[in-house]
Amino acid sequence: MADTSSFDIVSKVDMQEVDNALNQARKEIVQRYDFKGSKTSVELKQKEHEIVLISDDDFRMKATIDILQSKFVKRNVPLKALTYSPVEPAAGGLVKQTIKLQNGIDKENAKLIVKMIKDTKLKVQGQIMDDQVRVSGKSKDDLQSIMAMIRQADFKFAVQFVNYR
Repeated sequence: MADTSSFDIVSKVDMQEVDNALNQARKEIVQRYDFKGSKTSVELKQKEHEIVLISDDDFRMKATIDILQSKFVKRNVPLKALTYSPVEPAAGGLVKQTIKLQNGIDKENAKLIVKMIKDTKLKVQGQIMDDQVRVSGKSKDDLQSIMAMIRQADFKFAVQFVNYR
């Protein structure tokens, strides 16, 4: 077993970086002229892995999302890891939107990744382990080529590689 190498394909966001980006976004919202007197708020629910945005109208909601996305990009939080719910009316004439942060690869996407690995005909195995995919094989070159293939694939979610050994 010592002569096999492996790595895990995961889809997680660094919650500390998300928190830092949200703090920067809040500061910018407070300082911006077009948000003066606005009831715009950005709240992070860490246990649920979601961000709740509340604003006065659709225009300010779009501006808030633009600010958030620019802060996430600067902090290397992948934008593909964000899932936006539709904007809905909230109390007091405000609008509310929830953004889910991806935490783990769901079963269908994990099966898709394993199928892609098998279709390469390389001597590596892909196995689904909870919310991640472990890829193992004897040749480190084969593992590197699997990493390159996964990076080039256009998934609807962000992927990272961890535990390379």
